[in-house]
Amino acid sequence: MLMLNKKLNPKTTAELQLSLPFDQRVKSRLRVTLSDGREAGLDLPRGDVLRHGDVLCSDGGEYVRVVAAPETLSVVRTSDAMLRARICYHLGNRHTAIEINSMFISYQHDHVLDAMVIGLGAEVTVEELGFEPEAGAYHVHSQHAHH
Repeated sequence: MLMLNKKLNPKTTAELQLSLPFDQRVKSRLRVTLSDGREAGLDLPRGDVLRHGDVLCSDGGEYVRVVAAPETLSVVRTSDAMLRARICYHLGNRHTAIEINSMFISYQHDHVLDAMVIGLGAEVTVEELGFEPEAGAYHVHSQHAHH
């Protein structure tokens, strides 16, 4: 079985892809299926989070690009900066992994959290998107953690 055990510069060209949801991109040991249907194994250092666009290499020199698989997310879009800040505060206060970007805030779908966000005055939609949450204040960031 192909073992992917090294992370390379994301600018490296890779024809093969590995599509994983976020909860699998935080695991250092995992059996996976590549875009060509072959099985492979991840054998990466503990605590190394795979991000969309990362390139992995096998001992045999095969390159594989990581893709953030679409997953069910709750998505909040608002141009109200104060409301965005309040939503991020309340979600963070519940230790919820969230993605914050210029277009929206998202988190793994949870109807209880949706009700809280709606109670704060925002609308929530449920969408299938790739999920790239913030690494966290105490997490060591890789050079290319944010895109």
